[in-house]
Amino acid sequence: MRVVFMGTPGFATASLNEIHTNSEHEIVGVVTVADKPAGRGQKLNISDVKKYALEHNLPVLQPEKLRDENFLAELKALNADVFVVVAFRMLPKAVWSMPSKGTFNLHGSLLPQYRGAAPINWAVMNGDTKTGVTTFLIDEAIDTGNILLADEIAIGENDSVGVIHDQLMEIGARLVVKTLDGLEKDELKPHPQDETIELKHAPKIFKEDCKIDWNQSMSTIHNKIRGLSPYPCAWTTYGSEDQYKNLKIYAGLKTDLEVTGELFELVRTKNNLYVHLNDGMYEILELQPEGKRRMKAKDFINGSQSDSKIFVK
Repeated sequence: MRVVFMGTPGFATASLNEIHTNSEHEIVGVVTVADKPAGRGQKLNISDVKKYALEHNLPVLQPEKLRDENFLAELKALNADVFVVVAFRMLPKAVWSMPSKGTFNLHGSLLPQYRGAAPINWAVMNGDTKTGVTTFLIDEAIDTGNILLADEIAIGENDSVGVIHDQLMEIGARLVVKTLDGLEKDELKPHPQDETIELKHAPKIFKEDCKIDWNQSMSTIHNKIRGLSPYPCAWTTYGSEDQYKNLKIYAGLKTDLEVTGELFELVRTKNNLYVHLNDGMYEILELQPEGKRRMKAKDFINGSQSDSKIFVK
């Protein structure tokens, strides 16, 4: 089939590459976000999807507005059989209704669970033991269209969202090609999402959502830290008296060690760093103090004054 691919970040690039290198389908166009100035020098930043498209001589469209008449005319002229959407933006009906085989999206959850902007983060933060990817036909609402195919993976107790993201990126890319093959052969039977079950949602995550509440249980804190690592990253403040600085925490482990130190104290041993919680000792493995690089706990310990008590709050 003739395919137009729409996407922006690295997660989408994996699917674009899978179609381009491991399928019989022809990519006739790639739609991605417009280049934007970034950094101190305001150098134009191009998306991962555009980088891939340029490297492989795939035609690129970068509309400012998806309802622009010139863009719609260009899109129609590509005469695509199907549009594939991975980590892009909401499409108007004038776009998604255009191809004869429809437009389908790859979503990073087992729909209908975790509709929204951050499905992978929320699945890990909520302590789920499995998640997956789903392809579905786009309609007027967000993430509600009829399901085509799905595939799932297990979430380990200590898996970070970074680990799960990369696994879903790989199985999602293969599912996209499998979906294209099924649509070409008319072998897929789209079915409605189950609206009778209790749904978990995946709204966009803001900085304040990432702050750790140390009054919560060790399991809840552990899930939050790994569900936000490496991005956007859980954070807290640390220090003593009135001198507190921000601290990012990338990784930790639940322990059943005997409690030592005061509540919410950062307890330091020769090689290990713990937080005294209401229900035990939580070990911090990787962190980044304000103004410093990301480091292992031992490096933090070596750089701190061992005779002074430090607390998180």
